[in-house]
Amino acid sequence: MTEAGEDAVVRRWRELLASYSNVSCALDRALQDAHGIGMSEFEALDRLVDATCEQRRMHDLAGDMYLSQSALSRTVARLERGGLVARSMCDDDRRAIFVTLTDAGRERHEQARRTQRAVLAEHLAAETV
Repeated sequence: MTEAGEDAVVRRWRELLASYSNVSCALDRALQDAHGIGMSEFEALDRLVDATCEQRRMHDLAGDMYLSQSALSRTVARLERGGLVARSMCDDDRRAIFVTLTDAGRERHEQARRTQRAVLAEHLAAETV
């Protein structure tokens, strides 16, 4: 790759980082202010809602998200303390932990989903034009 090509790639990378930072900060702020959850908590709820049975193995949920296993564990613990999810052990494999969406979690997700979609539309609509 030429030096000009490398510079273009680095410039694009920095643009992506700046865009992600702007959107994620705005999203985290809006979700926290309106619904008392952060972006990571919303994403976990969103992945559970998208699951066909609204119950996922922690390991599978971690594979779908951008969080490390320990960060996801802390996120799920916060959601559990808030009554938005429940954790349970797998009967067949004691190493596996299931995360299940509660009725309160489904309701909070529905409310927060509107906020999330509005923030994404506000920040990303200009980029797609």
